[in-house]
Amino acid sequence: MGSFSSPINLTSIIRLFAEFGSGIRVKGSLVHLIIGLAMSKTTSASPIASRPALDYTTSEAGNPFVEGWYADPDTEIYNGLYWVYPTSSYAYEEQTYLDAFSSPDLVNWTKHPNILTIADVTWATKAVWAPAPISRNDKYYLYFGANDIQEDEAASGAVGGIGVAVSDKPEGPYVDVIGKPLIGDYHNGAQPIDQDVFIDDADGQAYIYYGGHSHANVAKLNEDMVSIGTFEDGTQFKEITPENYVEGSQMIKRNGIYYFMWSEGGWTGPDYSVSYAMSDSPLGPFNRLAKILQQDTAVAKGSGHNGVIHVPDTDIWYIVYHRRPLSETDGNHRVLAYDRMYFNEDGTIQPIKMLVKDNFADGNMFDWKTYGGDWAVTDQRLTVANSAGARAVLDTNFIDLIFDATVAIIDGSGDAGLVFRASDLSTGIDQFKGYYAGISTAGTVTLGKSDAGTRTLLEEANMDIIRATEYQLRVTAIGSEIKVFVNDLEEAKIVITDDLFASGANGVEARNSGARFGGISVAETS
Repeated sequence: MGSFSSPINLTSIIRLFAEFGSGIRVKGSLVHLIIGLAMSKTTSASPIASRPALDYTTSEAGNPFVEGWYADPDTEIYNGLYWVYPTSSYAYEEQTYLDAFSSPDLVNWTKHPNILTIADVTWATKAVWAPAPISRNDKYYLYFGANDIQEDEAASGAVGGIGVAVSDKPEGPYVDVIGKPLIGDYHNGAQPIDQDVFIDDADGQAYIYYGGHSHANVAKLNEDMVSIGTFEDGTQFKEITPENYVEGSQMIKRNGIYYFMWSEGGWTGPDYSVSYAMSDSPLGPFNRLAKILQQDTAVAKGSGHNGVIHVPDTDIWYIVYHRRPLSETDGNHRVLAYDRMYFNEDGTIQPIKMLVKDNFADGNMFDWKTYGGDWAVTDQRLTVANSAGARAVLDTNFIDLIFDATVAIIDGSGDAGLVFRASDLSTGIDQFKGYYAGISTAGTVTLGKSDAGTRTLLEEANMDIIRATEYQLRVTAIGSEIKVFVNDLEEAKIVITDDLFASGANGVEARNSGARFGGISVAETS
């Protein structure tokens, strides 16, 4: 991981806004942009006293944070922008290129397509995987796996393994440097794939960590970054395989401690996950401490193969990873997500909680599936035109939950609100099984249930509802007890007991009305 400096000091910018903020009205997105452009990459933590920018609990604008099937993300910070470099998640024969994404604020992302293609790598034909970016010598390097070479194929002279390409810009185009794999053979049983490149701020030494087939190696990179160095004992590849290691090497450093992370389980299965080890040395030993990221049956499955984002000059860290939506069965249908990564006082990493939020600040609705109606994101709100019946639903499966959102009825005579514990979704009025809690400009708060076209009103309360005014709507469902709150989150408007539906998806709905929704948050009750 590279080290960069910026002529603009981040702490000074934050202090400037703090001193003059009372007299200047600046939109948050502009503040994030300015701060993002001033940021620099570092390998050590340096917390600052004031509340820093980019202090999120998850991707607040929703996961996945970019559109498309992608996997195996790695990250860097170049010129004040956050970069994510993933695998394009398709059949091996279709994996002939790499894309990248950049953002000033971890919210608004720009796609950079085809930063590397097999046209610029003479020996690569398929399975271009797991790019690892880094910068040195005023150049941008991209390490990648290609051809999915197997041990018997390598022994018989087939070409494949880990390559290295270079560019003058973070967005490429990247071109193969040496005309052959940098690592093209099996060493210590490790398949040459899934590399991460790390530059130690202690002495400037660059290392490459890699390995598939349940073996992990570390090697030195020479100063030219395109050749393998030699350890003092004369060897070039040291095995560092921790317990349960499968693939997906990742190295970070925090407060002088080296954190080696990797993936366990099968990449097409729900058990794919991330574990880690800590060491005082970049060479280990790396003794497995714990699994920190795994599937959540309410949110997503197959969560693994991670990168890490560290917000410079702070102790804010995010784990960037791929996961498979709950309803997807194709192994290649993977998407990119990130969540906050917290450390305990002793330096150990807390288990990662995959959160479900969407404030629509990016102007997108990647994680929503719609059933009827004309949906769009406008002014950071999910908006639907007046419709007899329209739903937008997340691919979730919560049992006990707290579901929050803002709801405003724009026009029409009907109602709008939240759908939860929903299943059997299809287009049409009340065409699902599950519960619905909403508000109406007729002056009511309602809770009902739908059973494949038949809606039953469970409870109703009176409340003045003004058109085009946003209301904070909350539903809690714990076992058979369901509560509905509007604005006052201490005293429920409705409390009932019903046990027809135990789990399901979450979403929003409008019936005979146009509506807008914001601040979506769905969480398991603790």
